[in-house]
Amino acid sequence: MKSMTWGRDFDRMSGQLRTLMDGQRRLLHDVSHELHSPLARLQAAIGLAHQQPDKIGASLERIERESVRMDKLVGELLTLSRLEVASALPRYKDIAFMDLVDDIVTDARFEAEQCARRIALSGQAIVTVRGAPDLLWSAIENVIRNAIKHSSEGGVIEIGISADADGVRLSVCDRGPGVAQADLASIFQPFFRSNATSNNVDVRGLGLAIAQRVIDAHQGTLRASNREGGGLRVDIMLPLRA
Repeated sequence: MKSMTWGRDFDRMSGQLRTLMDGQRRLLHDVSHELHSPLARLQAAIGLAHQQPDKIGASLERIERESVRMDKLVGELLTLSRLEVASALPRYKDIAFMDLVDDIVTDARFEAEQCARRIALSGQAIVTVRGAPDLLWSAIENVIRNAIKHSSEGGVIEIGISADADGVRLSVCDRGPGVAQADLASIFQPFFRSNATSNNVDVRGLGLAIAQRVIDAHQGTLRASNREGGGLRVDIMLPLRA
């Protein structure tokens, strides 16, 4: 009987190990793919600068843009790597959640205005959560920036906040094209790519993947759903300080 139990445990561990290795291979492939394009453009810009010195200004601008893109990607990868190792997480502290959200929304409004979007914040929650301020900032900001990115010009990103005995909830709603129902659970995977159509956004990058891992590390939940009338809703739920 014990041998059967050990056999099942071994099969389960083997399956988990295969899943982990497959995930690591996919991530390595995706990172290589994401770096290939900016590197190719960087090399082309350097070649153009050598061949046409009169266009060196435009070449330098391109080099700078691609360097910024790669630096952002590497930074996100380092953050993602830290979140995979619990011992690497910073020390948690008490956080006034409403103050954190207000500061994030102030920055997000500035970004939204640059691309003719608007952010509307409603509700309040004068509560304290326990966590890493920088990581929670990153998670919430990434969700809001994703909404800004996929909203149409002139669109409004609605952010709602509330709290009860179960915890504090932050909702971020846009009126973009939304996501195919079958892909809702996958948009928090690194470098998620859907078969983009008019009703299905291709959510690339690591922003939402980082948000998912940050919220998981804080014993919270992160969920996405399509809104009636079009658009995406992302809900963040965090426990209150014990």
